[in-house]
Amino acid sequence: MTEQEIFSYLDAKADEFDHPEYIEQDPLQIPHLFTEAQDIEISGFFAATIAWGNRKSIVNNAKKIIDFMGNSPYDFVMNAQDKDFDTIIGKSVHRTFNGEDFKYFVFNLRRLYEKHPSLSYYFETLPEELNFYHALERFRSSFLNGQNHRGNKHVSSTYKNSAAKRLMMFLRWMVRKDPRGVDLGIWNHLQSSKLSCPLDVHSGNIARQLGILHRKQNDWRAVEELDISLRKYNKEDPALYDFALFGLGVTKELV
Repeated sequence: MTEQEIFSYLDAKADEFDHPEYIEQDPLQIPHLFTEAQDIEISGFFAATIAWGNRKSIVNNAKKIIDFMGNSPYDFVMNAQDKDFDTIIGKSVHRTFNGEDFKYFVFNLRRLYEKHPSLSYYFETLPEELNFYHALERFRSSFLNGQNHRGNKHVSSTYKNSAAKRLMMFLRWMVRKDPRGVDLGIWNHLQSSKLSCPLDVHSGNIARQLGILHRKQNDWRAVEELDISLRKYNKEDPALYDFALFGLGVTKELV
């Protein structure tokens, strides 16, 4: 296929997968449970943080996190005490993300909310920045605050050439303006045009199969290479193609 034919195909697949039914099997269903902005942000952040491995397990464990927070994420983050974590310390929350990591995340989130009413502040880009490369690192620096903790490994660093797939997925959920309401798009002041595709094994493999990505590693350099192709065909909403690339990877549909 020509490049034009490839993107016509991807446009059709994005249209197929960017649909409310997509939410039923995806961690994105977690922030959709809420209406208040801070609840959406916090629930989405935790759902994205544990988004690796089996999607059913991710969703189930994200629901357990929300239940542990009394289905009031923002209230829990702002008011939880050390004793509230007694039953979860030493236990796995999702794979290597454990109770101690969860507690660490909660208190770090509180510190951020004590300074600003929305996490969106920590992801703001500068006018000259074309993507969220620097913004993701600024968020990471603010969130970790120079602390040495085992939970730090769950927040990827673009400056270490990570594709930061989970943070980028969280950004897609919060930033992308979706006319079908799949992505929430509550951070209206951040630009969808600066989003990149959350690159993982599924989207990466399909992009390589189609010839729009050549780098073998799923790292930040690959994200930026893929950006060039995606923005050429949809400069205002490049992350739309995540639906097509990820969906084709999961369904194992052949071109």
